[in-house]
Amino acid sequence: MSSEHLTELIIFGVLFLVVSGMGFVAARWRRPTSMESLDEWGLGGRNFGSWITWFLIGGDLYTAYTFVAVPALVFGAGAAGFYAVPYTIVVYPLVFLVLIRLWSVSHVHGFVTPADFVRARFGSPTLALVIALTGIVATMPYIALQLVGIEAVLKAMGVHGHWPIIIAFAILAAYTYQSGLRAPALIAFVKDVLIYIVIIAAVLYIPSKLGGWGSIFDAAQAKFDKTPAPNDGVLLDGSNQLNYAMLALGSALALFLYPHSITGVLASKNRNVIKRNMAALPAYSFVLGLIALLGFMAIAAGVKPITTDGKVDTNTVVPLLFDQTFPSWFTGVAYAAIGIGALVPAAIMSIAAANLFTRNIYREYWRKDASEKEEATVSKLVSLVVKVGAVACILLLDPEFSIDLQLIGGVIILQTLPAVGLGLVTRWFHRGALVVGWAGGLIAGLWMLYQIPNVAKKKEHFGGSAFKLSEFGFDTTMTVYVGVLALAVNLVLAVVVTLVLRGAKVADGVDATREADYTADEGDPKVKDLELSSST
Repeated sequence: MSSEHLTELIIFGVLFLVVSGMGFVAARWRRPTSMESLDEWGLGGRNFGSWITWFLIGGDLYTAYTFVAVPALVFGAGAAGFYAVPYTIVVYPLVFLVLIRLWSVSHVHGFVTPADFVRARFGSPTLALVIALTGIVATMPYIALQLVGIEAVLKAMGVHGHWPIIIAFAILAAYTYQSGLRAPALIAFVKDVLIYIVIIAAVLYIPSKLGGWGSIFDAAQAKFDKTPAPNDGVLLDGSNQLNYAMLALGSALALFLYPHSITGVLASKNRNVIKRNMAALPAYSFVLGLIALLGFMAIAAGVKPITTDGKVDTNTVVPLLFDQTFPSWFTGVAYAAIGIGALVPAAIMSIAAANLFTRNIYREYWRKDASEKEEATVSKLVSLVVKVGAVACILLLDPEFSIDLQLIGGVIILQTLPAVGLGLVTRWFHRGALVVGWAGGLIAGLWMLYQIPNVAKKKEHFGGSAFKLSEFGFDTTMTVYVGVLALAVNLVLAVVVTLVLRGAKVADGVDATREADYTADEGDPKVKDLELSSST
């Protein structure tokens, strides 16, 4: 660490500590009589209104991946990196139509996780188990992605090594353990304000220093004209347009299936809160488009990513851009915005993964009579273990191009769509067929991901998510998104096996939900309430 970054480091450190302190204080914010239940620790009492939900879901969905990995992808690949803009627009109508039903049925039955719903809907603890395991595994690299964002900022300030990740993990683990979902909900207010300030300043100030937007796009095009990769450029070409569309759609479908996305929705106090937020949250997508443009600005500014042990870390392009263009004090603010932007979603993700383990593994298979207090205690402990797993992702996987982590997780979580997403609108699928479809889609997806190299990073396998159609014998250079192909395999198997099992009259599970459960709202009776009234 050099003295020239001292101002940035001090401001970053102060703001980081302030919001971390808020995370601990959050345990007393809107404090209930007891925090010893998953409803309170894991879902904030299921009582967040429109404003809190706006910041919570926004802070949950727009992560360090947004501020670090998307511009890094635009910096390296050009227009393909803008796929994140349409997918965050597409996702909200899906949530509006589907997850609002999940909120209602969860309100009635007290579901905490998507696997809880699957268990009741299809009467299958095995299916619930695979959904829970899938959610946990897909969430690990997503949490890791947040820690990569913090590391990228510290690298730009001259702080190297993995020890900053350990520090971030310890702070995050401590306040998440104590405050649960209330911590990221409170911190999200500060995070979003800082992000908006930094991005507005960036799009107004940086282009003026670089000669305007025309010069920025000219510099980007000049760079891509010199690169050998056929898919690079400020515009898409015939080989990557289909992949772009499929990636946008697949990512939109995946985003609302992630446990942390569902956790933010279930924490809302009624259906109207969700409706208002799904109508207003696309405003974040406008900001996301501006954030993606930082990749082109970095090209025009001549930013050279930091190289460590011979490896180029493209995640550092945005922090370095801020360092080169902003005054030191404001660069510190920008770095803090990225760091805090990692803390909020990482906390929610670890809570969501811990709830999956507690409800759908621990309680289902080990302690069926676990009390609410015991559930909360187990979730708190598992949330710590989840963060350790995320750190392991950083140490064992290659975080050089961190968006790969999120893309792999997206392919994995997409395989839960038939059981969770379609299960909210139909009970047609057989529970056994859903398990077969899940397994087939997952195997197909991982096989295709394994076949994809990345020449630029000298990786033979898991080099991205764009699969060449020529691998299937087609005479074309077009690529397609692995996640959608794997989901297609999943759905075909689920349909075919359902028909076979129905024809063979194989017994299916019992649906514990009713149609009226999917439109219930705040104040409507819950199953527990009905049981109490019937016993008196």
